[in-house]
Amino acid sequence: MTNTKELASTALDAASDKIRDLRVGARDLAHRGANNLGNYTQATTRYVSERPLQSALIAAAVGAAIAGLVIALRRSENRYY
Repeated sequence: MTNTKELASTALDAASDKIRDLRVGARDLAHRGANNLGNYTQATTRYVSERPLQSALIAAAVGAAIAGLVIALRRSENRYY
């Protein structure tokens, strides 16, 4: 019975260590993601302020592409095979 308790205690300690490591890793990943998002936001803001016409054209092209994709997907759903 003592060996079972010791084994369970050891397993629980190891699991606790792994969970702590995962929590710290997830927190670091979230911080890095937030920092990268801030960097992308600044770069995008700078690009739009420096090139407003080109930015508007890019946005229009992306919007048209997405609309075309949605329309194409809706048409394919209406077909019965």
